[in-house]
Amino acid sequence: MSVAIVFDMDGVLIDTEPIWEEVRRAYVEEMRGRWLPDTQDRLMGMSTAEWSRYLSEELFDGRRTPDEVAEDVIARMAARYADHLPLMPDAVDTVRRLAEICTLGLASSSPRRLIDVVLDHMGVSDLFAATVSTEEVARGKPAPDGYLEAAARLGIAPDACVAIEDSSNGLRAAHAAGMTVIAVPHPKYPPAVDAIALAAYVADSLKELTPELMAEFR
Repeated sequence: MSVAIVFDMDGVLIDTEPIWEEVRRAYVEEMRGRWLPDTQDRLMGMSTAEWSRYLSEELFDGRRTPDEVAEDVIARMAARYADHLPLMPDAVDTVRRLAEICTLGLASSSPRRLIDVVLDHMGVSDLFAATVSTEEVARGKPAPDGYLEAAARLGIAPDACVAIEDSSNGLRAAHAAGMTVIAVPHPKYPPAVDAIALAAYVADSLKELTPELMAEFR
C-alpha cells in the first residue's frame, strides 16, 4: 500500500523549465559559450554540481569554474523568481488535497535555496514531511538517489511511495528508486517514449490527481 506521495518540483509544481532554459541559454551566450542541440535534454534532472560542471567543461571549455557557474545561474534564477513565480495550474490545491490523504515528500533537482523559496511562496512548506535537493545526494536524476533519500527521510519504503514526475530523467529516477510513478508531462518538454512507458499512469494535468485516483495506487 502506498503511504507517501513524493513530488518533483520543476515542471510539476512550478513551470520553471522554460525559465531554466532561458536563463542558462542567455548565460551561455553572455559567456561566449556554445549551446548544443541536446543541451536542454541533458540538463533536465541534473543536480547543481552536475549541470554546473557540464556547463563549465562542455560549453565554456573551463573558462568559468563549476562553482562560478552555479553561483551565477542560481542568482539569476532567484532574481527571476522574485519577479514572478509561475506556478503550474492547480499546484497549490493539489498539494493541499493530497496532504489530507498521504504523507508528502519532495525530491527536486533545484538547489535548496530555490526549493525553500518556492514552497514558502506557495504556502505549503509545512505540508511536506521531507524535502530533498539533489545537491544533498551523490547523483542527480536519472539516478535514484534523490528519491531514495526522500523515502529515507520520510521513514517509508520506496515501494510504498508514489512519485509525481514530468521529465524523462525524473521518471527514470523515480522508477529506479522502486516507486510507483505518475507522469504529468510538461507540454513543451514531453518525456521520451522509454521514460513515459515507466509510468503507471499518465495525467494531463495536476487536477487529475484526485484522492480517488491516488487510492488506486494504495
